[in-house]
Amino acid sequence: MIIMIAGVLAAQGASYAIWTSQVRSSHLAQLDELSTNMAFSIASTMKFFRSLPVDYRHIVLDQLRNMGGTRFFVSVNERRLIVDDIGSGPEKEVVVNNVRSVLTQQLNIDDVIVEFSRPEDLRVFNNEVLLYDLPPRWGQHSLLMEPLSPPILVVQLELAPNTWLYVATLLGVPDIFSGYRWLSEERLLVGLLVLLSVLALSLLGITSVTRPLARLSRAANQLGDDLDMPPLKESGPKEVAATAVAFNRMQRRIREQIEERERLFSAISHDLKTPLTRMRLRAEMLDDDHQRERFCASLDELDSLVKGALASVKGLDLHEEPAPVDLTLLLEELAEELSLQGGQVTVEKKAHPVAPLIAKPLALKRCLANLLENAVFYGKQADVQLSDQGTSVTLQIRDDGPGIPEDQLGRVFSPFVRLEPSRSRHTGGSGLGLGIARHIARAHGGDIALANHAVKGLVVTLTLPRQETITGL
Repeated sequence: MIIMIAGVLAAQGASYAIWTSQVRSSHLAQLDELSTNMAFSIASTMKFFRSLPVDYRHIVLDQLRNMGGTRFFVSVNERRLIVDDIGSGPEKEVVVNNVRSVLTQQLNIDDVIVEFSRPEDLRVFNNEVLLYDLPPRWGQHSLLMEPLSPPILVVQLELAPNTWLYVATLLGVPDIFSGYRWLSEERLLVGLLVLLSVLALSLLGITSVTRPLARLSRAANQLGDDLDMPPLKESGPKEVAATAVAFNRMQRRIREQIEERERLFSAISHDLKTPLTRMRLRAEMLDDDHQRERFCASLDELDSLVKGALASVKGLDLHEEPAPVDLTLLLEELAEELSLQGGQVTVEKKAHPVAPLIAKPLALKRCLANLLENAVFYGKQADVQLSDQGTSVTLQIRDDGPGIPEDQLGRVFSPFVRLEPSRSRHTGGSGLGLGIARHIARAHGGDIALANHAVKGLVVTLTLPRQETITGL
C-alpha cells in the first residue's frame, strides 16, 4: 500500500509539474501578445497627445471624460505621480519589458516609466485624487472591472519640463499576479479522489491475493500441532496455488512418516515382548536368588525402556476434544494420588479461584503428573503455586531436591536423558517425563521453564495461555 501511495503521489506530482509548466508557458505567451498590442495602442495615444498644442490638451481631455472616456484614462500633470508599484514575477517582467520596449521604439525616448497599481491606491491627478473619488463616467468605467480588482497598468512620460503625460489602463487579465497555486481546492479534490480510487482498487486486489497467503500462514502455524487438519485450498494466484499444493504434499508426507514411525515402534514393542517373556520365565528358574533378582531387575528395566519408547511416540498424540479444565481441582486430585505413594504435594490456596482453562484434559493431566512426579521423586515434596494473569495461567512447582546444574537445564528435556547415574527404573526413571510434559505444554501454546531456587531445589514454571480452542496434540 505504501508503494501504491508513493507511486500515485509521484505520478500526480509529475503530471501537475508538466501541466503547470505548459499552462505557465501558454499564459506567458498570451500575456506577451496582449501586452505588445496594448503597448502599440498606448504609443499611438501618447503620439496623439504629444502632437496636440499645449492649450488644446486639456480641452480634448475634458471632452473625452464628458463622453465617458476611452479604454485609457489620460491626464496631463505638472509632475510625475507617485505610484505604489505592485506585482513581481515573470508575468510583470513580460508586460513591463514589452511596453517599455515598444514605447521607446515608437516614441524615440528612454525615460518611460511603467508600473502597476491597485485600483484603491491609484492617484490620477496632481492633487492626489484617488480613482474611486472621480465621477464614474470619468474613469471608473475604463479602469474598474467589478467585482474583480485587477491591477492597473500606469505609464508616465515626461513631455516637457513640468509636463507629464499620464496613461492608465487595464490589461484584461484579472489574475495576472495571482500566481499558480499548487494546492488549490480543485487540484486537492481531484488528487484525493484519484488517490482514494487507486487505494480502494489496490486494497481489493491485495486482499484477494494475500488471503490465500494468510490461510497458508495459519496452516503453517498449526501444522506442528495438528497434522490431521484439513488440506489447504489450492486456489489463488499461480505461485500461491503452487505453494499450497507443495504444503499439502508436505503435510501428507509428514503424516505418513509419523504413522510409519508408530507402526515401527509398535512392531518393535510387539516383537520384544515375546523374548522378554521367555527370558523372564528362564530367569525365574535360576537357582541363585541373587542372580535371579539381578536378572529380573534388568529385564524390568528393559521392559520399562521399551514401554517408555513406545509412549514417547504414541503418547504425545492424544486425540481428544478440548474442554474446560479446573486446574486447582486437577492439582488436588494429583496431589491426593501421589500422597498414596508417599509423596507430599502442597497446593497453595488462592483467595480468588483460577477460572477453568480450555485444554485437552487427559493430555494436561499427564503433563502435570509428570512434573509433580519428578518433583516428588527428586525432592520428596512439592509446593505448587497457581496464578491467573487474565490472558494466561502460570503454575510454579518447587521441590526440595538437589536441583540441576545450570549447563544441564536445557538438556533434560531431551528423550532418555537422565542426570541420575543409576540405571534402575526405581531410581533413575526412563528420562521421558519432562520431554512429554513440554511437548504437551507447547501444543497448548505454552511452555515450561526450569530454574534453580536461590536456596534449594528446582523451580518448574508452566505457562499456559487462555484460548478458545486447542488445535494441537
